[in-house]
Amino acid sequence: MLFSNISFILNKPQLSENIGACARAIKNFNFNKLIIVNPKPLFPNDKILATSVGAKEIIKGSKVYNKLEHAVKKVDFVIATSSRSRNKNIKHIKLNDLKKIDFNKKIAFLFGSEASGLSNNEISYANYTLQIPTNPDFKSLNLSHSVIIISQTVSSLIKLKDSKYTKSNKVKIASKKEIQSMVNLCIKNLEEINFFKSYEKKPIMLENLRSIFYKMELSKKETRILSGVFASLAKKR
Repeated sequence: MLFSNISFILNKPQLSENIGACARAIKNFNFNKLIIVNPKPLFPNDKILATSVGAKEIIKGSKVYNKLEHAVKKVDFVIATSSRSRNKNIKHIKLNDLKKIDFNKKIAFLFGSEASGLSNNEISYANYTLQIPTNPDFKSLNLSHSVIIISQTVSSLIKLKDSKYTKSNKVKIASKKEIQSMVNLCIKNLEEINFFKSYEKKPIMLENLRSIFYKMELSKKETRILSGVFASLAKKR
């Protein structure tokens, strides 16, 4: 079922009430996968459960991670929501562009913390960025409001597609876990040759490197080829 392919990742949520409201929001539109990364409040707690109202089972079934990297391993595409323009070469899509997304794949919508949103480093794990159209003079949306807008939009699109989308089985898109493994191998080899000479510049270089690979939509075969290339280069040293 296409609804089960969709997950909602709350990265560093700060308020218990918002976490509970987000669970309620996704259940309103037939979704049930909520992922929490490094929450500020104790998770779960009574306030989260109380504000989730009839969606307590979603809270109890949520997966919690301490790193975003671990949270996206089992999805095919990550769509990061952001109200700010980014000085990064990453594809930006509009809400209406979600109709082009293949929901037969495992898709995760990534939401940042209430206070600061998503950092460029966190955005680097995404395939796309998405901005919800709002008043240009007042773009900030409550976390649960953003989740409910995305949930309603995606739910409507899935119902319209009616699960009839088919695609050749010959090309299989690499999972985030496979891409991460390849990227980590590349980084390991670069570190061994002291590629990252400047300690200050290393974080942004790693961020850009991840962003390059994640937005390429690599197939499983392409990922294996690149991993083989990186492994072979290491043996040549």
